[in-house]
This record gives sequence, C-alpha cells and structure tokens, in this order.
Amino acid sequence: MDRLREKYHRIAGLLDDLYGYPEWRPSLPPVDELVSTILSQSTTDINRDRAFDALKERFPSWEAVRDAPLDEVVEAIRSAGLANQKAPRIQAALHYITNSQGVISLDHLADMTVDEAKRWLVQIDGIGPKTAAIILLFAFQKPAFPVDTHIHRVTRRLGLIGPKTNAERAHQELEAIIPPEDYFPAHLNIIQHGRQICHARFPRCELCPLRELCDYYQDQT
Repeated sequence: MDRLREKYHRIAGLLDDLYGYPEWRPSLPPVDELVSTILSQSTTDINRDRAFDALKERFPSWEAVRDAPLDEVVEAIRSAGLANQKAPRIQAALHYITNSQGVISLDHLADMTVDEAKRWLVQIDGIGPKTAAIILLFAFQKPAFPVDTHIHRVTRRLGLIGPKTNAERAHQELEAIIPPEDYFPAHLNIIQHGRQICHARFPRCELCPLRELCDYYQDQT
C-alpha cells in the first residue's frame, strides 16, 4: 500500500504539471447534483448541462418534476440522450427521497458519515457508488472518490488498481491510496488525462508524461 501511495503522489505531481491544480468549483445543491449526475450518464457534459437547464426552465420545482407526466420529463431532457431511461429514473429518485424524508431534500446526509451516506444513497434505484460519491464530494465536500470510466481505465493502466478490479471495487481501493484532501483534484485531473491522452482504444502513449510509471506502457514496450 505504501508503494502505491508513493506512486500516486508521483503521478499526481506530473498531472498537476500537465493540467494544473484544479480549483474547487461552486457546487450544485444536493438534489440538483443528483439529477445532474443521472443526466450525465452516457453523454457529454455539454448535453448534460443542456438537458439540466431545460428541465429547470420547464418545471418550477423538483416537486413539479416528480409529479409531471413522464412524457413531459422525457421531452425536457431529450438532449441528454437515453431520455426514456433517465426520466423515470429521475422521477423514481425524487419519489424515494419524498417518501423517506417527507420533502425533496438530501440535507440529512450532511450529518451522516461517508459510509452511512453512501449506503443511504445507493438504495435509490439507478444510484450506484459513482453517483453517490459525486453527490457527497461535490455537494457536501465529504471525502468520497468517484470512479467513472476514465478513472477506472487510467488507474488500472497505471497499476494503481489491479487489472481485474471492477469499477465498484475501485472506489474502495483508490480511496485507500489517494489522500482525502486530493480527491477533488485527482478526480478532475485523471478524467482530463483519460479524455486527452489515455484514450480507451488508442492511448497516445508517445505524449504521456506518465509512461515510466505506467504498467500498461511497460507491458506494451
């Protein structure tokens, strides 16, 4: 574990040199973060934001979204793609929160530990470890590390997680390696690296400053 922590620190320094150290961004309110994250699945940030803004413009409150005819919600978020799946998922999440809390609010999570809050969130249909961690990190500034497809791919290639570690298990392994104060910048910079250099099909290893630390590159060469 100490070896992996030391390796992470070297990688983090190189990523900071390449992309800069990310500054904390203003967070969305917790329920907004939940809905935005559902919309982000299998689409681009631009399309996610377009659908989120359309949803907020069309409906005056999350209660109105919860109670609206399903086809109206589908139409509002169509730009995010998979609207027929995401719309009922959003409404189901809002119903779950209402039935649990009496109101559409996630403020009670602030008083929970990270593990307690994760367990509560993943009871919502369609909310997995990644979405739960995003809500806790960005909306509550709690030490949770979200693992998306870029982070899973990049950290596996680098050897920070095992070659057979699945995305769910990767949350636990990376939280044990990365210092909690680094969760936010590590999350953003590793995603950036996955988008710009460490592509899924054709990684641009010749441009990568992490080559000497990368298990994948060493195996290829």
